[in-house]
Amino acid sequence: MVAPKRRGTLPGTYFVTSRTWESRKLFVKEEVCRIFVDTLLRYRDKGTFQLHAFVLMPDHFHILLTPSDTTTLERAVQYIKGGSSRRIGAELNFQFPVWQTGFSDHRIRDVQDYQTHVQYVEQNPVKRALAIHPEDYRWSSACGNFQLDEPPQRLKPPDIFAPAVRRG
Repeated sequence: MVAPKRRGTLPGTYFVTSRTWESRKLFVKEEVCRIFVDTLLRYRDKGTFQLHAFVLMPDHFHILLTPSDTTTLERAVQYIKGGSSRRIGAELNFQFPVWQTGFSDHRIRDVQDYQTHVQYVEQNPVKRALAIHPEDYRWSSACGNFQLDEPPQRLKPPDIFAPAVRRG
């Protein structure tokens, strides 16, 4: 089955999900998980996108990211999936596809939508009984071991302690 072509994406922050090929539980071994997370962080460090939250589950991932001004969402996901797939194949001698074709995305609309999706990402391992607390799951940004980017300015929660700005 061929995935439909996208006509480009609007600038913004996106919640992205993709599954493994045939929903295989490939991400249960540490070395496979490490390769995925290393690839994700390497492209973030190169400035391909800002990374706000992520979780790698045994058969899928969820990522909250903002593509750079020079990178489309499609290209950012291609780097993540293609880069991790190549490294997994080369380093671990995998002979079959790692990822299912395509991905699903949701454009984050506002602060509440952003916070809802961060919470979803953090709670996913708890809901699937992989951890008791979000911070206990090693392959998630909730564990606190990974540097994340701040939410884009338009998605930052209002500072309730800041003095009111007078409009004249």
